[in-house]
Amino acid sequence: MSALNKFMKRRIIFLLSIFSLLLILLVIRVGWIQIVKGTEYKRLASEQQTRGSTINSTRGVISDRNGKALALSQKVNTIAITPYMVRKSSEKVNAIANKLAEILGLDSSFILEKINSKNSYETIARKIDEKIGLKVKDWIKEKSIDGIYVDDDTKRVYPFNNLAAHVIGFTGDDNQGLGGVEAMMDKYLKGVPGKVLSEIDAIGIQLPFTKENYISPREGLNVVLTIDETIQYFVDNALNKAIKDNNVKNGATAIVMDPNTGEILALASKPDFDANLPFKEPNGLNKTDWSGHTSADIKLLEKTTWRNKSVVDTYEPGSTFKAIVAAASLEEGVVSPDTVTSDNNIDVMGRTIKCWKWPNVHGTETFAQGLYNSCNPVFVKASQLLGLNKFYKYIRAFGFYDKTGIQLPGEAGSIMHTKPTPLDMAVASFGQRFQITPIQLITAYASIANGGRLLQPQIVKELRDSSGNIVKKTEPVVVRNVISAKTSETLRGLLEKVVSTPTGTGKTAYLMGYRVAGKTGTSETSVVGQYIASFSAFAPADNPQICVLVVLDNPTGRFGHGGGGTAGYVVKEIMDETLNYLQIEKVYSDSDKIALGYESIVPSLTGKKLSEAKNLLIQKGLKYKIVGDSKAENTVVTMQNVKTGVALTKNSIVVLYTTKTTSEVAVTVPNLNNKTINDATEELNALGLNIKISGTGTAMRQSIPAGKKVNLGDIISVEFRYNDPASNSINN
Repeated sequence: MSALNKFMKRRIIFLLSIFSLLLILLVIRVGWIQIVKGTEYKRLASEQQTRGSTINSTRGVISDRNGKALALSQKVNTIAITPYMVRKSSEKVNAIANKLAEILGLDSSFILEKINSKNSYETIARKIDEKIGLKVKDWIKEKSIDGIYVDDDTKRVYPFNNLAAHVIGFTGDDNQGLGGVEAMMDKYLKGVPGKVLSEIDAIGIQLPFTKENYISPREGLNVVLTIDETIQYFVDNALNKAIKDNNVKNGATAIVMDPNTGEILALASKPDFDANLPFKEPNGLNKTDWSGHTSADIKLLEKTTWRNKSVVDTYEPGSTFKAIVAAASLEEGVVSPDTVTSDNNIDVMGRTIKCWKWPNVHGTETFAQGLYNSCNPVFVKASQLLGLNKFYKYIRAFGFYDKTGIQLPGEAGSIMHTKPTPLDMAVASFGQRFQITPIQLITAYASIANGGRLLQPQIVKELRDSSGNIVKKTEPVVVRNVISAKTSETLRGLLEKVVSTPTGTGKTAYLMGYRVAGKTGTSETSVVGQYIASFSAFAPADNPQICVLVVLDNPTGRFGHGGGGTAGYVVKEIMDETLNYLQIEKVYSDSDKIALGYESIVPSLTGKKLSEAKNLLIQKGLKYKIVGDSKAENTVVTMQNVKTGVALTKNSIVVLYTTKTTSEVAVTVPNLNNKTINDATEELNALGLNIKISGTGTAMRQSIPAGKKVNLGDIISVEFRYNDPASNSINN
């Protein structure tokens, strides 16, 4: 073979090898595109060739335990455009922008900017009323304008505005949960969005003779809360009133829990917000300086109106914590209610601990009396009898080292001692130098109330589908047993005496007809001169049905800063309304009956002879006044001012009319402010008016303002407050 032939052969083989290699690489590349990346490229092609408008799924309803809707979705529309198609319309662009702006209430320059956009799809307006959406539909149909779309959407609505806002939370523009249960249960509530898919060309115009594909959205599940809307209203109203009455500077919180299940019946935190307007500026801010969506605005909202103080804030519990120390001491048998002790000063590691009443201390007393009087040295001694290990073992057992796991966002952990000293234990025995959350404390109190079981607090009762079928139900979760049923029973009795004993620090929460058990707390914050007043309680003491905790952050009003003189009255009001609502039967003690003057039911008197009517009232222990002729022998009562069946305290006045008249005798209501119960009763009765008494002490509020005209015999409700200077002492 010649040299030329050999050269040609090698060249052919070389070229063949190059082409073979290129062919192999091409096959590999095609295989990579078709097999390995085929699914992704198919998706990208589909996205390029189709336009999909999302149909938001209907978010599930959030309701209270009785089925009352607290959050629901309302049908609205979203207006969007394909700019290129709008520009090709027979209508002039400026005319389209002006008309859309007129219908939607927007600036025409904003819409014109969207129309002139180079994007293939632009959103013009979201969450608009369906009636406005219909106007847009009618207009684009009338003018045959292409490229403007009116899509279905939903908007979250909260019928009760601020009520339980921290529990419910709120949603964002895309219906995503951003707070409370809306965020925590978002995966169940949001459902699955649907789509409308249309085939389009390279510039975004829908291809002729193609069909839209409609993928239906799937509704979210409905969430049923443990909250009772009525009890929540009681709590919200009482807390608002307390903040005003006590000039509370830094907000407040209150929780009502069922101690037998761990279910939260009400939870309120102040300040709060309207869930329909969650980005609104906090009270006191200048609207012109507020947008609600800058990072600075969001941070401020998170620190103020969005902040759920029940689960996010920690505080020193003060003397409310003495119930926990008492439980541990009684359970371990280091004390009994009759153990003799004293509140004399006690030195611990160079620090002298005194009773709040020092120098006029209570002296020798039983452990039970030490609890009623809230004496710090008594609890320091009890903690020393327990010893460091057992003391902190019980604090851990009651859950103060752990988060409760409540289904609300942002729950804080406690700030507890890691390597405690005897001094740490001593001050902790009366609730100082450590911090816990309100939800931790009420959970611990519930375990004292229910026989010793520490339960996980629950805020979600069940999940239901759109047909009402239960998909998931929350059952009570027992974390552990912390004390025996016997200790629970003993301590319930002691805490009841804290409230029912006239000298007890919790006497302001005494409620006639119900056996309330509880403990006050007053602690100083890190800011000198600022205090946190609290009261934790449960009732009825012999068979607890509810636990209530109220925390007021920096009360500065005329009733001082003590837990008894401030928070105690709030607990009493919440207890009274809630127990009545739950139809818990009242059982009056002998002292209650004496204080009430006992009640008499007004009989039917209209149409009876005057002499007979007077005798009936006398038999009932009621007084009377006669308007009209009272001398004629056969005089008949034509009208009575108090309806038949109304309960009045004995010695109240019923006005009997013996003339046919529609005009009743008018009386001017006096000013009862700061009067005692006896003085207020005598002044009203002298004018022919009746009194309904609430509380003890001196008059603080009356249902009818002074100077107003009322009818003779009308009932004036008067709220009395007992302002005990001792209640302002730290930890009392």
